[in-house]
Amino acid sequence: MLKFKTLTGVIALSALAAACSGGGSESTPPADTTESKASEPASEVTETTAAPADSGTPAADDIATLDGVEYASLTGDAEAGKKVFTKCRTCHVTDPGVNRIGPSMAGIMGNQAGAVEGFNYTDANKNSGITWTEEKMFQYLEKPQRVIPKTKMVFAGLPDAQQRADVIAYLKDPS
Repeated sequence: MLKFKTLTGVIALSALAAACSGGGSESTPPADTTESKASEPASEVTETTAAPADSGTPAADDIATLDGVEYASLTGDAEAGKKVFTKCRTCHVTDPGVNRIGPSMAGIMGNQAGAVEGFNYTDANKNSGITWTEEKMFQYLEKPQRVIPKTKMVFAGLPDAQQRADVIAYLKDPS
């Protein structure tokens, strides 16, 4: 019976860790090889490619997403965003001045990254130069480690563009 309880505990902890991190890791993704790009005919590479390649860390004012979806093309639903935000609640809340594993998200939109009072940010986050516009948050929520490498946030991201727009609508008005 003791072995069963130990195994159950290990499984539960593994599930919790996967949920908090989105199943991702902090390792750097493999670099694109020039070999595969060189074998493509130049005529097949066009500007209408559905999703831009992951070309590394975007600049603070760059809002291009990996999936190619533009934030302006969507309408966020705060009620749906509140449901999606449950994935974030282990680390974040929308209550002003309440920091957990992550900083409070109260009033985050329009503020500088790394500036929530009382939260101990990484230098990468504090020095990112990012202002949390809706477009930048949309990009960040897709894959946080891409936008701010070495951030403490290990969440893999929200690949669904509509869910990202919904979370932003919720963050703008969490009441």
